[in-house]
Amino acid sequence: MRAAALPPTSMRRWASRGLLLIALIFLLKEASAIVLPVLVALILTFVLAPAVRTMRHHGVPEAISAGMLVTTVVGCSVLAVALLAEPAAQWWERAPAAVTQALNRVDRWRAAIPGFGPPTERRVAGRAAAPPPADPLRERLASESVALTAQVLGQGVRLLVSAAATTILLYFLLASEHWVLSRCIELLPHRPRLRAVVLGGLRAAQRDISRYMVSVSAINLGVGLVVAGAMWLVGLPNPGLWGALAALLNFIPYLGPLIMAGLLLAASLASSPGDGGLTALAAPAAAYLCVHAVEANFVTPFVVGRRLSMNPLSVLLSVMFWGWLWGVAGAVLAVPLLICLRSISQRNRRMRPVALYLRESDRPCPPLSTLLRPPRVLPAGAATQVVTTTTVTTATTTATIPSPAGAPIGAVPFIDRSGPSHEPEIP
Repeated sequence: MRAAALPPTSMRRWASRGLLLIALIFLLKEASAIVLPVLVALILTFVLAPAVRTMRHHGVPEAISAGMLVTTVVGCSVLAVALLAEPAAQWWERAPAAVTQALNRVDRWRAAIPGFGPPTERRVAGRAAAPPPADPLRERLASESVALTAQVLGQGVRLLVSAAATTILLYFLLASEHWVLSRCIELLPHRPRLRAVVLGGLRAAQRDISRYMVSVSAINLGVGLVVAGAMWLVGLPNPGLWGALAALLNFIPYLGPLIMAGLLLAASLASSPGDGGLTALAAPAAAYLCVHAVEANFVTPFVVGRRLSMNPLSVLLSVMFWGWLWGVAGAVLAVPLLICLRSISQRNRRMRPVALYLRESDRPCPPLSTLLRPPRVLPAGAATQVVTTTTVTTATTTATIPSPAGAPIGAVPFIDRSGPSHEPEIP
């Protein structure tokens, strides 16, 4: 029997890379308990490291400045949890009554649809009324509530352990950020250009992530305050709790506002009186969606700016992937990780097509018919007599590149126009 021919070397190489990538993805999924605290601590280090460097330049030791910043972050987090604990406990206590009220309203809606109504009592001649059969919807909700409570408690314990590990790691990273960065640069080959590339890329990623996180945090704080006021105006109980939830879920692009609107609709269904109309039911969700529309279309583009603007499709895919991998924490980290990838790809010649897909551009796309046309080529005789030059203009320099004989007019190398960048690129 003739042996099967082996695939080409390039095919085997790509197949091994694909298998390695799949194995890495599932490794990250299984090692989330270790990887997540490290990533969160690194992102927070990028945000807080400029403050540590500023205090170091003013004579404050890094250990003391890192302790002050970590204490401030932990204190603010504990204060926010303490303020929200009482409203959350109130909702938890009246959850059974709220669920019963919501189910009664849903039963009335189901009864209006033929074939979807809940089971009713049936009278038999000469006998007492037989008890109605059990409602499968209510039984399922009652059975799943116990499992949901156990799952929430388990996730709460894991969250506390991860928060403690993240806090300790954040302190050590902030206190030794300069030392770690110096040692990492020392490990590189002694080539000044390569070291400048790596250091410039790290500083650029740190600057972009810090600017994004600070800007988005300020925007989300304002969104939380406005949503809390709107919930107070429409009469939803515990408006401060809903404002805090709106601020937290707004860190998740696209999916977070949808989840928040669904939660507000469920809360309105469970807390509004039985004779409330559809307008009263939809008022909290509609008010939140109006606030989110103003924030997403006017406030965020103005504050964040074009430098940090990302392609919406790449942002949505990143949120879906990291959310599938690590849940809510992964969805929150999706955009900072995407900013890191864009900073790396902008300074690596081989990864520049990735940066082209990640950044958002205001330039209109050319028609597809123009992309299918063959490039204009000068005749061979004319090319020997006339030297064609092409002018390339960037944000900082203007250069004239001579085109060789027979080359298409205007054929120039790929140029990154996402903004001025003074760091050298990785060769």
